[in-house]
This record gives sequence, C-alpha cells and structure tokens, in this order.
Amino acid sequence: MLNRGYKFRLYATDEQESLFGQYAGVCRLVYNLALEQRRDWWRQVKANTGYNISYASQCRELTLLRAEFDWIAAVSIICQQQALRDLDKAFANFFAGRANHPTPRKRALNDAFRFNGRDCPWRKLNAKWAAVTLPKIGEVKVRLTRDIPGTVKNVTVTRDALGWHVVFSVEVEHDTPATFDPAVGIDRGVVHTLALSDGTFRDLPKERLNVLDQRARKQARALAKKTRGSNRRNAAHRALARTKAKAARLRLHWNHERSREIADRFGMVVLEDLKIGTMTASAKGTTAEPGRKVRQKAGLNRAILNNGWYQFECFLSYKLAERGGALHKVNPAYTSQACSVCGTIDKSSRESQATFHCGQCGHTANADTNAARNILRVGTQPAPRSAVGRPVKRKLKRVA
Repeated sequence: MLNRGYKFRLYATDEQESLFGQYAGVCRLVYNLALEQRRDWWRQVKANTGYNISYASQCRELTLLRAEFDWIAAVSIICQQQALRDLDKAFANFFAGRANHPTPRKRALNDAFRFNGRDCPWRKLNAKWAAVTLPKIGEVKVRLTRDIPGTVKNVTVTRDALGWHVVFSVEVEHDTPATFDPAVGIDRGVVHTLALSDGTFRDLPKERLNVLDQRARKQARALAKKTRGSNRRNAAHRALARTKAKAARLRLHWNHERSREIADRFGMVVLEDLKIGTMTASAKGTTAEPGRKVRQKAGLNRAILNNGWYQFECFLSYKLAERGGALHKVNPAYTSQACSVCGTIDKSSRESQATFHCGQCGHTANADTNAARNILRVGTQPAPRSAVGRPVKRKLKRVA
C-alpha cells in the first residue's frame, strides 16, 4: 500500500472561508497551548516524578477546555485532536533524532486543519467539479482536476497566498513488479536544471520565473516604503505573497511533470547524494572572521534553491516506487572532474562551466552530461566483494 496526496482548489462561500479561518486559528491555539504545557510539564513535573504527559492525557484536558470556552467548542473536536496528534508525532520525531524540537505555529504560515477521511464524505458532481462535506462547516465545492483513487484516510484544508485548498490523503494499492531497466544518471545543476546521461537536458522555464522574480523584487521595494500596520502595507504584503506563491506553483508543476516523464521512461535513476543545506549555507561569516565573496555565494544559493532539487528528488522517489523502479544516490565526489570514458580524474579537464576535455584520452563533452554519465557508472557498478574465507591457523615460531 502507498499513501498519496491529491490537492485541489476549494471554492468556498464568504461564510465558509470565515469558518476556515476560525478553524485554523483554534487548531493553532490548541497546538501551541499543548506545546507550552509539555514544556512546563517537562521542567516542573517530569524531572521529579518521571511521569510524562501524553496525547491521551491532553485529549482529556481538551474536553475540559471546550466545556469552559464556547468559541473553542464551536470548532469540531476532530481537527483539534488532529492538532494534538501532530504535536505528539513531532515530539516522537524529536526524541528519535529525526527532527528538531517542535516550535509554535504562526498565523498565516500554518493555516491548516485536518479531519479523518471517514468524517468527510465527498461526491463527484461532474467531470470538473466535486463537493466535500466538512464537519460543522457543510458542503464545499472542489475544482476537480483528476480522479481520486483508493480510500481517503485524511482530509486537510490548507491556505496559501492563492487561496484555500483541500488535500485528500489516499491509500492506494501497489502491486507493480520491480523493474530496474533501463537506468539513467542525472546531474542537477544551475545552468541546466537536469542533465541526463543520454545527452539530453531538462530546464525550468527560467524566463517565466525571472519575470516573477523581477516583479517580486519590485513589490518588495514598494512594501519596504509602506507604514507598518497600514492597510496599504497589508495589501502590498498580500501582493508579494501571491507573486512568490505563483513562482512556487510553477516550480512544483514543472517538477511533477519532469519526475513523471523520467519515472515512465526509466526503471532506475541515479542521483548525487547532495547535502543541499550545507551547499546553500551563508558565507557571511562573523565580525571577527568576515566571509569572502558573500554576494556571489548568496546569488549561487538563490539559484540552487530556485531549482527545487530536493523537491524533484522527493517526487521522483515515490513515482519510481509506484512503477516498480528505484532511486539510487551516490557520493558526488569527483563526478564533475572524472572522464566518463577513461576514468582519469583531473580538475583541469573542466575547461569551463560547459565544456569537459580530458587531457588523457582527448574525450570532449558537455560538462554536465559527462558528470551524469559518471553518476550512472558509479551507481550501477557492482559493489566490491569483501574477502571472506576460513581462518588460517599459523604455527607459532619460537623466539630465542
């Protein structure tokens, strides 16, 4: 079984959107109160008694809280319990070393609430529209862009700068036999977003992204001139957020399309195991030891993040798994300096950003294509076998 998420635009009435905001605010409050309670409990009680607070105990206290405040009781208890479950999972991930300590949720950044799938029946109206029934809110229209297969486990309502959306978390059957042929290596870069080992390239629509980037810069300058707290500043902030959301949506759509194309064509994909967080670290340094070429490094960081490398990797991973394929990651060391024909490693072979010329065998190719072929070679070569044998009993020599 595989879990898939299907996201659609919601077309709610003004009254329903007001309820959405109320639900998101109450769920955020419940999450933050529960987080604060766990922090205080850890400092004051657990250190002395060893007893820890749990999801079940906080659910019982939520019932008392709802009895005291009518405006909290007006919101469905289901989504409030889901907020407590999110916090419990966040602490479980923290103690397991998989995530940082949970932090409070902020308004406009975490506007979302979730229901169980069985509590939110949905029906298809026609080829383009559907309707989902949310507890205490009613039936809301959904712009249907594709069918929803499988069983709906959760229904999440989220908001971004472009409006409200619904995400159906669906459990689907997975019985595709494994197939790892053919294989391809992919080099992710800034000039070419994706360079494949077959010599082809896949590039983001950078012209459209540049237009949105220039618009965002202009809107950011206008925002900086507005008075804090004024209506004009709020309007300018919303306009800037919409522009950035459009760029993110464009990047998301492109990564979905390219990852599906590659997953349909290849059974195994080999990528470099890139530490993107380390690669995009600031070069600013400290007051005592200031960094060098800070502006150039900042521009490179923006270019890397704008390409959405990790997002593409995540999309490709689950789409390959659905089709019985596999994603393999290799050490990126020397993939851009080695010759894909003779294997000679020489950093001077990289004559420019675009050209690779091997001084040993004379091989010349696009530098990104050469790196992609090295990635494929490293990812598909058999692993070295360890020497396994029977122990040898040696006769000890007497030392005079």
